Amino acid sequence: MQEDMLRTLEYQKMKQQLMTHVASDLGKDNIHHLFPHTDLADVQLAQEETGEGEQVLRFRGHVPLGGVHDIREEIKRAQLGSVLDPQDFTNISDTIRAGNQLKAFIEQLLEEEEEISIPHLHTYVLDLIPLTKLEASIRRTISENGHVLDSASEALRAARHQISTFEATIRTKLEQMLRSKDAETKLSDRVVTIRNERYVIPVKQAYRNAFGGIVHDQSSSGQTLFIEPQSVVTANNQLREARMKEKQEIERILRVLTEEVAVEGEHLSSNTDILAQLDFISAKALYARKIRGVQPQLNDHRYLYFPQARHPLLNESDVVPIDLEIGGDFHSLVITGPNTGGKTVALKTVGLFTLMAQSGLFLPTAEKAEATVFTNVFADIGDEQSIEQSLSTFSSHMTNIITILQDVDDQSLVLFDELGAGTDPAEGAALAVSILDKVHARDARTVATTHYTELKGYAYNRSGVMNASVEFDVDTLSPTYRLLTGVPGRSNAFAISRRLGLPENIIEAAESEMAADTKQAEQMITSLEARYQEAEQAQEEAEDTRRQAEKLHRELDRAFAELQDQKQSIYEEAEAKAKAEVEKAKQEAEAIVADLRHLQQEGHAVKEHELIEARKGLEKASPQLTKKQERVKRKAQQANSYEPGEEVFVPRFNQSGHVVETSGKDEYSVQLGIMKMTLKAVELEKTSRPKPEKNEKRFTRVSGRSSHVKPELDLRGERYEIAMTEVEKYLDQAVLAGYGRVHIIHGKGTGALRKGVKELLAKHPSVKNTRDGGMNEGGIGNTVVELK
Repeated sequence: MQEDMLRTLEYQKMKQQLMTHVASDLGKDNIHHLFPHTDLADVQLAQEETGEGEQVLRFRGHVPLGGVHDIREEIKRAQLGSVLDPQDFTNISDTIRAGNQLKAFIEQLLEEEEEISIPHLHTYVLDLIPLTKLEASIRRTISENGHVLDSASEALRAARHQISTFEATIRTKLEQMLRSKDAETKLSDRVVTIRNERYVIPVKQAYRNAFGGIVHDQSSSGQTLFIEPQSVVTANNQLREARMKEKQEIERILRVLTEEVAVEGEHLSSNTDILAQLDFISAKALYARKIRGVQPQLNDHRYLYFPQARHPLLNESDVVPIDLEIGGDFHSLVITGPNTGGKTVALKTVGLFTLMAQSGLFLPTAEKAEATVFTNVFADIGDEQSIEQSLSTFSSHMTNIITILQDVDDQSLVLFDELGAGTDPAEGAALAVSILDKVHARDARTVATTHYTELKGYAYNRSGVMNASVEFDVDTLSPTYRLLTGVPGRSNAFAISRRLGLPENIIEAAESEMAADTKQAEQMITSLEARYQEAEQAQEEAEDTRRQAEKLHRELDRAFAELQDQKQSIYEEAEAKAKAEVEKAKQEAEAIVADLRHLQQEGHAVKEHELIEARKGLEKASPQLTKKQERVKRKAQQANSYEPGEEVFVPRFNQSGHVVETSGKDEYSVQLGIMKMTLKAVELEKTSRPKPEKNEKRFTRVSGRSSHVKPELDLRGERYEIAMTEVEKYLDQAVLAGYGRVHIIHGKGTGALRKGVKELLAKHPSVKNTRDGGMNEGGIGNTVVELK
């Protein structure tokens, strides 16, 4: 694929958008060298890596890549024997630490999220070598701001102690001179300063011999001399010697540390390459999120399908999505329509989407997009008139087309913009047909735009060729930018002229000049457009009907479930009321039977079997439960007896599942296939699935530090990545708890944690506003958050 073709399809501009999502110069370098793959396996790998990056963003919202530096130049200099600067070591140490943090981040993610699948990213981080010994050596020697620490060696500590002692001695003596009675007379200013790395005082020219010593400099006017008094010359000499010792010791320390870096040079280089790739993958995932991209399905039969495609370089609020398809029932697509109607944008969209897919990037389309891999993408787009070569627009296009025809084959995608334009219409149209025939014969995938009427009928006479057009609204005299596949474009000149008020007799005269076959073609196209719009409207209505039916179905399901609950409640209430009535009747009957027995004992004629029959009749009067009521009663007796992992049957949905956790009193969270639902105990039935082993490894997401949500979250002392996760979880809990305002206590420190918290809060959908704490609220060490 040629560089000028990539520029024509605005591939470089797209890369500039992608560049804004990298975290380091390493990622920028990878994007700078990004080029479309031409092997299906390579494209598949690149797409899978982007998909894994998107999964990480979906589960965690970010990839921790802070602190990564491009240290390849430092590694090379260390291996060549050059002594590195303290800042070089700081960059190396930061990069080692960033790699270790990223490795821990991925491994923790895999532990906590069973459903995530990121094998490529996991392989990358497994290949990262910790190099903790080298990092510790650097941290022990170099401070975070690139200063060699006193603790680097005893000799350095001693030299710096001497420097401090000599500086204090010199300042004491000089300050005594500044406070003397005649200082105001002899000195230009009462201040101690430095010249040539030696402490001096500003003396007026007239008193240059008053202090003795050495003159090191003078003012521009010559009225002030910067003199090192004789009394501090010896101390300044001693200070200079101490500083030389310090410098020599620092050089020795840096040389030893450089040798350690050189020894680990290969491992550092390998880690750097891996971090560059991970930064690149993260940038692709972030870009996919920004453009709302989807992962295209790849195929090997040169089929493209981009539903609801949106060109990524156009403003999303202005762009009109279009459906693009080629390579299935037809291999060539001819698009006709007015200028500024969107033909060229459609052409560039096909080309850029193909290049993006082959670069491992997601596409801003609807779901179920498909892409393929071409060895070559050829494009002849725009006005390429060359003044330097004295070529006209037509000649420039023909030069490009000749080059394309030399290399095109069945593994090519060819894009022609205004094919045959710039010359006599009849000859241009004939050339366009011939060129399209040639490319089509080589089985290339072709998309061409044109104004020529002759090409409108081209698709009807060729197998594997399809017409398309960009829609134009005659009422508003403007294009709609919608692409209509299967409908050729028609001339709108007469309709537009009528709308603008051109006399009807002129229009009728013009229409009479048109050939009969041209009129028939225009009428046919008008009819096709009308039918297309009718079919589209019918499809939209059918889609609305389907959505309404689905909504109604959901509402009926919900209503049925509520009805069943009400029905069961009525059953239970009636049963309880009936039992109470029967119990009352029993008590009254027992009393009567007791009276009868008493009468019998007194000699009255009451038979025993009559008493027994009366009691049996009372027992039969007790209400009997139906089978369904018995089952509900049995299930009610089983309430609160389910445990996580236990398999259950849900008669309401005629489906089996398993209990995930207890959601509340007599309620359980149950996994039914891909759905997780909260159901009452009476809606469940036990099955025979065994309970999980006690030693079975289970992962439980911790929702917070405590089940009680406090109005503040204290992050002081936490690691950055853990703190960010804690903030996200806490905000969700605070919203559920109903808090309107909470406090995030992150402390002041280096400011990194505060900055990270501020950035996270700015993007969180539940945050309404933030501010720093007041004087009585911890100041900038506390961020006050107002929740929506």
